[in-house]
Amino acid sequence: MIKYTIRRFITMLFTLFIIATATFFLLAAVPGDALSSRAERLPENIKENLYKKYGLDKPILERYVITMRSMLHGDFGESITYEGQTVSSIIRDKGPVSARLGIQQMLLGVTVGLLLGVVAAIKKGTWIDYLVVTLSIVFISVPNLVFGLLLQKVFGGTLGWFPVIGWPQGDDLLFGGWEYTVLPTLTGCFAYIATYARLLKTSMLDVINQDYVLTAESKGLSRGQVIRRHVIRNSFIPVMTQLPMSVAMCITGSFFVENIFSIPGLGLYYVNAVSGRDTSIVLGNTVIIAALYIIVIFITDILYTLVDPRIRIRGGKK
Repeated sequence: MIKYTIRRFITMLFTLFIIATATFFLLAAVPGDALSSRAERLPENIKENLYKKYGLDKPILERYVITMRSMLHGDFGESITYEGQTVSSIIRDKGPVSARLGIQQMLLGVTVGLLLGVVAAIKKGTWIDYLVVTLSIVFISVPNLVFGLLLQKVFGGTLGWFPVIGWPQGDDLLFGGWEYTVLPTLTGCFAYIATYARLLKTSMLDVINQDYVLTAESKGLSRGQVIRRHVIRNSFIPVMTQLPMSVAMCITGSFFVENIFSIPGLGLYYVNAVSGRDTSIVLGNTVIIAALYIIVIFITDILYTLVDPRIRIRGGKK
């Protein structure tokens, strides 16, 4: 266990290093920079001072070394688009907004998706199964942008049940202002519903045909007992594989949803940073997303042993 943890930790650090390096040089290869539009109208001496302030006057390799050294100390640099703000301060201030939105979307979407997946597998070949499959195809095919605009039009505009834009502030940031969160949460949860409903249904149908399930039925266990004790638990391994991406992305923000509903989260800042070529914000967010994803994958590997005790951390089986 200790050797496995150390090996995985070293692999995680190396992976983050590769991601940060690749992101830096890809951003540097893009023509222009975040100061181009501003600096072209300024006097030459002010332009030089501006580029010097953000270190853009240095050669690319020197900038790379400075950037990597700063990142080792947790400093991702200062934003060019949002003058006076650092990447760390933006993440600290806007991270809770994206985290709440993403967690609500994931909890609702994954819960409903798993329930629909179980029902579709149990009712295979019935109209319920076909309804779940149809809904899953629609939910995964239609972009969040379309769902968001439709929900705004119907429930925000025509019926006037919920606010169209905005997000809870102040004391309501984490646990209040639920009326502002309903439409954004629904908009982002449809993709989770489609993904997990189809995934669990397929996995359950595969497990149902296994020999040990047929043996359990032959011993006199009822259909419900077989599904609860054997089928559902063993069907959750593919679900556990999908969860890391869902958890990491739910924390870092829903880009389109935040733009549609004018939610001041990381997604909105990230989109503006990409369009404005703000390399500090893009690099910082990319590395943090990668770090979250890698950490959750590591935790998921450990959770595999809880879902299936036959799996061991060392990679073998009994």
